[in-house]
Amino acid sequence: MRARDFSVLLGVISIIVMLVIPLPGWLLSILILTNISLALIVILVSMNTTEALQFSVFPSLLLLLTLFRLGLNVSTTRSILAEADAGGVVQTFGTFVIGDNPLVGFVVFAILVIIQFLVITKGSERVSEVSARFTLDAMPGKQMSIDADLNAGMINEQQAKERREKIEDEADFYGAMDGASKFVKGDAIAGIVIVLINIIFGLIIGMAQGGMGFTEAMNTYMRLTVGDGLVSQIPALLISTATGIVVTRVASEGNLSADVSKQLLRYPTLLYVAGGTVFFLGFTPINPILTTIIALILIGSGFFLSRRNTVEEEPTEEAVDESESEDMKAPENVVGLINMDPIEFEFGYGLIPLADSNQGGDLLDRIVMIRRQLAIELGVVIPVVRIRDNIQLNPNEYRLKVKGNQVAQGELLLDHYLAMSPGIEEDDLDGVHTTEPAFGLPAKWITEEAKDDAEMSGYTVVDPPSVVSTHITEIIKQHAHELLGRQETQQLIDHLKENYPILVEEVTPEPLAVGDVQKVLAKLLREKVSIKNLPVIFETLADFAKMTTDTDLLTEYVRQSLSSQITNDLMQNKDQLKVVTISGDVEKLVAEHVQQTEYGSYLAMDPDNQQRIIQSVSENVENMSLQEEQPILLCSPTIRMYIRQLLDRYFPQVVVLSYNEIEPTVEIQSIGVVNVS
Repeated sequence: MRARDFSVLLGVISIIVMLVIPLPGWLLSILILTNISLALIVILVSMNTTEALQFSVFPSLLLLLTLFRLGLNVSTTRSILAEADAGGVVQTFGTFVIGDNPLVGFVVFAILVIIQFLVITKGSERVSEVSARFTLDAMPGKQMSIDADLNAGMINEQQAKERREKIEDEADFYGAMDGASKFVKGDAIAGIVIVLINIIFGLIIGMAQGGMGFTEAMNTYMRLTVGDGLVSQIPALLISTATGIVVTRVASEGNLSADVSKQLLRYPTLLYVAGGTVFFLGFTPINPILTTIIALILIGSGFFLSRRNTVEEEPTEEAVDESESEDMKAPENVVGLINMDPIEFEFGYGLIPLADSNQGGDLLDRIVMIRRQLAIELGVVIPVVRIRDNIQLNPNEYRLKVKGNQVAQGELLLDHYLAMSPGIEEDDLDGVHTTEPAFGLPAKWITEEAKDDAEMSGYTVVDPPSVVSTHITEIIKQHAHELLGRQETQQLIDHLKENYPILVEEVTPEPLAVGDVQKVLAKLLREKVSIKNLPVIFETLADFAKMTTDTDLLTEYVRQSLSSQITNDLMQNKDQLKVVTISGDVEKLVAEHVQQTEYGSYLAMDPDNQQRIIQSVSENVENMSLQEEQPILLCSPTIRMYIRQLLDRYFPQVVVLSYNEIEPTVEIQSIGVVNVS
């Protein structure tokens, strides 16, 4: 344990000791001066902070200082009543303030207590309570603002995390200050009670046990009591003031002194008005010499500030233009132009209401939910989506880019609804014919008046924000493997390492580099296999990476380990899994044309056989589509990845499974066979 930490613990233990063990007068004087010094340090720190969180330890510190002060009160009370002595500091304060009149000293002490209790402490308590309430009420709005800035690309993930933590810290701080202000209030009440106890019982002890007269006992114990009260209440008053400063502090670039001087003296003309008013007061019975001096000081200060503001002129237009020109020549500006956003969503000016919260647009909030949904489904953190308007697009047009390349586009009619056909032949619904952008289904743009009729006819009706949100979701799913780079993979590995350090160390950096892990994860995402179960994936890599570093083979082993997950994703509460199987002739043909090289294996089949296989797959896929079944091909584990390679260009949506990727308990029904005959 460091000496600094040990000193704080020792201080807390010493406070407990003060409550029990009598202390000599010289030690009490040292502790009283220490209390005053700590109070001065606290108020000076509170005045020099620019925002409340820079003094986040203040609530706990307030409790410790209050406990320290109460411990001193107990020790001084014991010394006053037992020995009629509480050290030189208490004696000096009492003699200096009281003089020859104990009643005057008591009145001064009472005024200090009233100021602290009714003015400063009461106000600080109320401000703390309101600040805590308003901070908690504003948290959802601040969180949404952070998410909006994150999605707009104005901040990155780390900055968003820091802002969220700051919001949480602010809520915790003001909540703690709300409770800590009660300590100050209770300390003021305790000070009054202690003073009354010292005076009453001091008189009793002095007259009954010490043989003093009433006047002598009153002078002795009143002097000590008031001195004790002053050395206790002055630090308490400073702490109460510091509490008020902290809770009323508004975040700014300067400290309290700089802000007060800057803002109070911002308008020199007003000093002339104040000086003139004070000067005219001199014509009343008030001292004219004094009012004239003060008026001259105010007018002189206003004149000085006016001249200083005149000297501090704005830079000339030529200087500004020259400065901007120099900035444009800086190499940093050129480097910034080559930055590329992973995902960009651009739209025409007619779709601005989608993203403008002032017009009821919630696209930013929807994208936040999309990123969360994909993180849960796919197990990968999707980068922020940069949203911007583009006047080069048609008013109702939008497009989506992935790493600078356009991958999707569409059109929206904001004052219409998209109605997707239920498949009826007689379609008499009035509307603008279009195609649903996410899945390519026939649809119509209909007016709000026709919405109820369309729903009663069996149409699926969605609003424009839902249309574009669904489109964005599906496109990101299709290109998730492109968005997972080495940097993103390293972040996933670091996250996994927090709970599975030994597992991660067994896989990377040896025998697999981060790039190898990235290739395996990207291959899984390319075939819509979620990578959220990273522990299972890394367990498999740890087992098989010792035998091979071929990422294609490792991916096949991982898929087999994820058989339960893959099966559940495909079944979706179905009783059985309908598939198209690969005939033995096709499997044999594929196996014979696999070429092994030092860089891996690949399928080298002649075009005629490839065409026949693709034609057979096409017929079976069309048949499954007519039956409204998801196209799934089933083959042996040894050729699965080669079948996937063969069909990837023509049927990317077709799922290719091996027998080892299906749970034994699943009932399989073959509704077609792929052959070359």
